[in-house]
Amino acid sequence: MTRSKRRKRWLLLLPAGLLLVAGLSLWRRGVAQAPLLEPLPQDPLIQAYFNQSQAARYQDPYRGVERLGNDLEQVIVDGILSARRSLDVAVQELRLPRIAEALVKQHRAGVRVRVIVENNYRRPLSQVSGAETGRMTERDRTRYQEALRLMDENGDGRVSPQEAARRDALVMLETAGVPLIDDTADGSKGSGLMHHKFVVVDGQDVIVGSANFTTSDIHGDFGAPDSRGNPNHLLRIQNIALAQIFTDEFNLMWGDGPGGRPNSRFGLQKPARSPRSALLAPTSRVTVQFSPTSPTQPWQISVNGLIGRALSASRRQVDLALFVFSDQNLGSTLEAQHQKGVQVRALIDPGFAFRYYSEALDMMGVALPDSQCRIEKGNKTWERAIATVGIPTLPEGDLLHHKFAVIDQQRVITGSQNWSAAANHNNDENLLVIDNATVAAHFQREFERLYAMAELGIPGWLRQKAQQEQTRCGLAPANARHRSEEDLDAE
Repeated sequence: MTRSKRRKRWLLLLPAGLLLVAGLSLWRRGVAQAPLLEPLPQDPLIQAYFNQSQAARYQDPYRGVERLGNDLEQVIVDGILSARRSLDVAVQELRLPRIAEALVKQHRAGVRVRVIVENNYRRPLSQVSGAETGRMTERDRTRYQEALRLMDENGDGRVSPQEAARRDALVMLETAGVPLIDDTADGSKGSGLMHHKFVVVDGQDVIVGSANFTTSDIHGDFGAPDSRGNPNHLLRIQNIALAQIFTDEFNLMWGDGPGGRPNSRFGLQKPARSPRSALLAPTSRVTVQFSPTSPTQPWQISVNGLIGRALSASRRQVDLALFVFSDQNLGSTLEAQHQKGVQVRALIDPGFAFRYYSEALDMMGVALPDSQCRIEKGNKTWERAIATVGIPTLPEGDLLHHKFAVIDQQRVITGSQNWSAAANHNNDENLLVIDNATVAAHFQREFERLYAMAELGIPGWLRQKAQQEQTRCGLAPANARHRSEEDLDAE
């Protein structure tokens, strides 16, 4: 990059960077005096909300923090309370009591409420004993401690039955008799993950996005004062045809509900389904497809195949904000577009960006072997590596949880699906391709916010690690033994 180009890029990013610095400063003081940006226009049928938005503010209902962002929990609650006939909720994890309270209220008012969660998050955490916490993994113990802080209103280190009745979302639903199942209702031990995050309201509205219904994914962690929640988003879409597409997916999983025959279908027990589209307006279309697709089927017909086709249609630029990016086919698709002159920028969560199977490494021209000196099967580093790949700067405790791409500032790819083989072949997932410039502008703003303060390019420690790994393995990564895709599926 020439000096003049670097200066131009620096000048373009400076205003956004200053805004982000100001926002981080306000976060650390626990206040948000006023939104930093003017709100963008919303499409009348597709509204976009971001918990890190710099154009809105709210008070965290659990920690009392005044902060920037859209209150995603309130978006969900408002949608639930608008229902008159039916509510279908499919979400990996549901821990927020305001959402549970709204569902209970609607259930008692005669609205048909159905809830599906992931089996690993089916148990009320207020029922976990102290002895059990000692056997938990560090990750599960952190989740439990976060839930404990949410439920323990008086701070005595335990959750009383009264506190559980007010603060444990699953206890609230069970006590009220709200019908609820998980992905073992089909008689199995569960799919890879029941990873959906969507609500269908009255068969005409859909609330969908990247956020689980937890403090960590929406508001922020109790154990990390600067945390403002994993960067996430929600869409509220008003369209009967689209709602029917999601209802059909829900009905496959629901079967005849709790206590009935094991006729629910999760994971690969569901039939293969092609993409379906809903036209909301002449310039607004939403295409939806659900995972998983059997690995015995062609990749091109899978959800990741749909992502690949959308990327292949890019003409000018592709911007990615992803929790995980490990699908080699998608990395190769992006490389082909880059070679045609498409600008590619990518931000990956710091916890995944530099793992040996990450496509971020390929984009930067780096190949790392695993602990057994194997390179991912089919791995291909980019011939023309790019420096517009990196990791976002986030408050302690927060993860980049988005799963979106913006293409040519006109098209958005989003949903619950991470860009990985495990999501594609094992999990219950959804993916939306949205052709709508108004919606794309919201995602573009979120990407620019994250990109303005990102750490881009190959860190010095990574260069050193690559050299050390080549020495350890005694051969160049390109000649190292390849790791099979089956080995990677579990991750």
